[in-house]
Amino acid sequence: MSTVLARREWEPLAAAHAAEVDRLTAGRLERAARGEKHAIEDFLFEYYSTRPSHLRRWHPGPGVALEDAPEHAGWKFYRTSGRLTELDLGAFMAARGSGAEHMERLMRATAARPARLGCFGLHEWAMAYRAGEDLRHPLPLRLGQGGTDAVVESHPIACSHFDAFRFFTPEAVPLNVLQPTRETQVALEQPGCLHATMDLYKWASKLAPAVPSSLQLEAFVLALEVRRVDMQASPYDVSSYGLEAIAIETPEGKREYAARQRDFAERGAQLRSRIVAAISHLRELSQARSPAPVSP
Repeated sequence: MSTVLARREWEPLAAAHAAEVDRLTAGRLERAARGEKHAIEDFLFEYYSTRPSHLRRWHPGPGVALEDAPEHAGWKFYRTSGRLTELDLGAFMAARGSGAEHMERLMRATAARPARLGCFGLHEWAMAYRAGEDLRHPLPLRLGQGGTDAVVESHPIACSHFDAFRFFTPEAVPLNVLQPTRETQVALEQPGCLHATMDLYKWASKLAPAVPSSLQLEAFVLALEVRRVDMQASPYDVSSYGLEAIAIETPEGKREYAARQRDFAERGAQLRSRIVAAISHLRELSQARSPAPVSP
């Protein structure tokens, strides 16, 4: 049986969520209106493909029926009976159940491994290695092309994340001690990887609306923080965004990066555990609940 929330109960929660998302995404929307790009923050909206308008939608998660919620009634994976609207768990699991199983398998495998903290963010450097004019971001290289190439050539490259590795320049690919593929993702992904932590936002977004929006928003906030550090440690000059470089080519920079990486790994581990638990909960509910519609 679902918990029923009257509109006077759920509406303030939805409004508070939307207001916080509006605060966090205001810059993105203002830039988009002017046709401007942001080399750091745009990544979370373009690579992960979740629009601010979708992020601001408040979802209570499974097992909660909302009274007088015509907004939700028009959204995908919701069903309405009388005055009550709730997640259509059967429809969600039919459409995305196999994807959720893959996410769970990947996250459990990642959580079971120790965090490796010695990559120093060199994936971004490998994406710029001997790139010439074909750089991924419209920012100057902090050390120039020659200096960037020298850093790559003087450090071991050990990227375990396929979705970072696939953007390496052709010249950088053979320099990586690992050759990750989509098929080996479950076998290689590890919790110290900044991109694996950012991906928690992707998984939480793919599970919407079947998980509470608070979980998706928390993943977004962490991903935004990780992305900033990711670019601070990159070969690009990010001073135009008011950020200081983490000079990973120096001993001091390496220590700072590893410390940030350790913190993100710990915070990501907690969030990953909650997302895995949410998937397990969905599966249990799906197996236990009858498909009968909610009653007013």
